[in-house]
Amino acid sequence: MDTNIRQPDEALFQELVRKKWTVSLVLTAIMLAIYYGFILVLAFAKDILAAKIGEGLTVGIPIGALVILSACVLTGVYVAWANGPYDRAVKKILENMRGEGK
Repeated sequence: MDTNIRQPDEALFQELVRKKWTVSLVLTAIMLAIYYGFILVLAFAKDILAAKIGEGLTVGIPIGALVILSACVLTGVYVAWANGPYDRAVKKILENMRGEGK
C-alpha cells in the first residue's frame, strides 16, 4: 500500500474530526450558557423573572419556554449540519478510500 495515497484521506479525516468537535463544543457551550444563565438569574435575581406581564403570567414562564425551545433549535442546527456538510465529507472520504473519487 502506498502511503502517499492514504495521506490526503488521513488529512481529510483529521479535519473532519476537528470540525465535528468544534461544532459540538460550540453548540454545547451555547446551550450551557443559556441554561446556566437562566439558573443564575433565577438564583440571584428572582424579581426579574417574577415580574408580571399579564394576569397570572410572569416573565419567567416565557423565558423558561425559550430555554427549552433553544435546546430544540440547537439540536436542529446540529442535525442539519450532520446531515449536510458532515455526511458529504464522510461520503467524500469513503469514496477516496475506495478509489472512486479519483
